[in-house]
Amino acid sequence: MHRYRSHTCGALRPSDIGQNVRLSGWCHRIRDHGGVLFIDLRDHYGLTQCVVDPDSAAFRLANEVRSEWVVRVDGRVRQRPEGTANPDLPTGGIELYVTDMEVLGPAGELPLPVFGEQEYPEDVRLRYRFLDLRREKLHANIMRRGQVIDSLRRRMKEQGFFEFQTPILTASSPEGARDFLVPSRLHPGKFYALPQAPQQFKQLLMVAGFDRYFQIAPCFRDEDPRADRLPGEFYQLDCEMSFVTQEDVFRTLEPVLRGVFEDFADGKRVTGEFPRIPYREAMLRYGSDKPDLRNPLVIADVTAEFAEESVTFNAFKNVIRAGGVVRAIPAPGAGAQPRSFFDKLNDWARGEGAAGLGYIILADEDEKVVGRGPIAKFVPEDALARICLRAGVGAGDAIFFAAGEEAKAAGLAGKARLRIGEELDLVDRDQFALAWITDFPMYEWDDEEKKIEFSHNPFSMPNVDPEAFLEMDVTDRDAMLKLTAFQYDAVCNGYEIVSGAIRNHRPDIMKQAFAVAGYPEAVLEQRFGGMLRAFQYGAPPHGGLAAGIDRIVMLVCGAINLREVTLFPMNQRAEDLLMGAPSEPTPKQLRELHIRLNLPQK
Repeated sequence: MHRYRSHTCGALRPSDIGQNVRLSGWCHRIRDHGGVLFIDLRDHYGLTQCVVDPDSAAFRLANEVRSEWVVRVDGRVRQRPEGTANPDLPTGGIELYVTDMEVLGPAGELPLPVFGEQEYPEDVRLRYRFLDLRREKLHANIMRRGQVIDSLRRRMKEQGFFEFQTPILTASSPEGARDFLVPSRLHPGKFYALPQAPQQFKQLLMVAGFDRYFQIAPCFRDEDPRADRLPGEFYQLDCEMSFVTQEDVFRTLEPVLRGVFEDFADGKRVTGEFPRIPYREAMLRYGSDKPDLRNPLVIADVTAEFAEESVTFNAFKNVIRAGGVVRAIPAPGAGAQPRSFFDKLNDWARGEGAAGLGYIILADEDEKVVGRGPIAKFVPEDALARICLRAGVGAGDAIFFAAGEEAKAAGLAGKARLRIGEELDLVDRDQFALAWITDFPMYEWDDEEKKIEFSHNPFSMPNVDPEAFLEMDVTDRDAMLKLTAFQYDAVCNGYEIVSGAIRNHRPDIMKQAFAVAGYPEAVLEQRFGGMLRAFQYGAPPHGGLAAGIDRIVMLVCGAINLREVTLFPMNQRAEDLLMGAPSEPTPKQLRELHIRLNLPQK
C-alpha cells in the first residue's frame, strides 16, 4: 500500500464497502460521542468521516489529535448506520472504521478557524492566508478561478488565437496609472518598468505578422486598491487581431465571454447577443459607463421640462441657467412607500455630497395623475405629464431628481438608480447581464493639469475619417473633446470586465493624436520609438481587448471582493502581510544599484 494513501478523502463510495484503505489529510472536525470519536478527515478532494472507538489500536492517539493536525489513517470502509447518511456529501453513504493512525504534522493553536465560514479580521486572514485558503468557500473559489482560465484559454484557441508570452521588464508607458519601477544594476540611474499591460508588445506582434495573439497576462499598476481592483498586480486575458473592424472583434470575442459565463452560470441566465450602448447614451440612461442592466430603471433627461416658464422650481432653474441639467430617476411602485423611504434617500444623497434628491410622488385623482411632495406644487399639471412620459411612470409611482453640472448630475442619478433599484427589490439577480459600451471620448479635460489628456487608451484610432482627423486643429479644445474613438468596454452586472479598441496603426495619425494630448514628436520618439518605427514599415489595421480575469472570477463566484478569488492578495495598504513585502533593502543591495534613499521625514 502507498506510504500515505490508497484513496483521496473524496473518493470512497458504497461500492468500496469492505475494503481496507489508507487516507491522509487534515482533521477538519473532531466530535466525541460518548467515548466514540468521529473525525472528519479532509484533503483537497473532499471529506470522509472516520470512526475510532475504544477497541481500536488507534484510539489513544486519536484522543490526542486536534483540529488541522495532519494524520494518516488505515481502516475498513463500512456503511453508515441507518439514518446517519449525509446526502449532501459525496462520501456521505460510508465511513471509515480506523484501525491505525499516524500523526504526520501536528498543528499549534489556530489563529483563525478553518471549519465554517465565520467572518474574521482581514489582517489575520491575510497573515495566515495558508490557513484561510483551507476554508471551503475560498478553496473552491481558487479552484474555480483555474477552471475559468482553462475555459478562456480553450475558447481562444478554438477561435484561432495562439498564446504568446511578452516581457515583464520593459519601459514605462502612459497607461493611466503609476508604474512599478525596477532599478537596473548594469545601467546605473536607469529603471525598467513592470508592464501595466502588454499593449505595445501585442501591437508589435501584429506588425510582425502574427495574426491572432492572446495570453493570460500579469499586469502591474501602482494605484490605490478598491473592492474591484487589487493593489499591485492583476491578471487579464489579453488579445489582439489583425485586419479587423470593431464589429469583427465583437463577433469573435463575444462567444468567448458569453461562453465562460455560461460554463459557470449555475442556473443563471446569460445575455444572448450583447446590446451595443454608446458611451453618451450609457451616461444619460444609466449614469454610468458600466451599467448594471439587471436593474430595469432608466434615467431620463428632464432639463427642458424644468426650464419651461410654467415650472417655478427655482433651485432647478438656477442649475439650468448655469449650464447644468436635471435628470429623473423613476421609482415604480414607490408611491405606496412611507415618508421614511424618501427621507432616507434624501439623507443618502447628502452623504454623497449632493444638496439632496428631489422627488415627486404620483397619485391618481379624478382619473388624473397628480403630484405630491416638496416640489410638486412648483410643477403644473401639463409639465408633470411630460415629465412622467419621459420617465415612464404613472400613478402609484414616484420620480426622483438629480440636478447639477452634467457629469455630477449623471453620477448622482446613476448611484440613485442603483440605490432605488435595491430598495425596491427590482434587481434581477438571476442573470449575468452583459453589454458593449462603445464610442468613448478620445480625450478629456484634466482640470488639475489644465490640459487635454487621453480619456481611455492612448493607442486607439479616432472614430473619424483619418484624413479629416489630420486636418483638424489640435488647439481647438472643444472640437477635440467632442471626438470619440473606436474604444469599447464590455460590462457585466455593474462591473467593467473588458476594455479594448481598434488601434492607431498609422504614424501620422499617432503623432497627431499624441500632439493633442501635449506630447511633442520628440517625446513620442523617446517613449514609443519602437512602435513608431514599426508602424513605418507596414502595419496592418488591428484591434483587440483585455478582459479582467479577477473580475470575471469574482462575478461567477458571487464574491464581492477580489481578495476572495485571489491566492495571496495584499491588504488595502498594498502590503503582503504573509511574506512581509514591501521590505527594506540591505545597504549592499542599494550600493549595487547605485541608489541612495531620500525618505520623507516622519
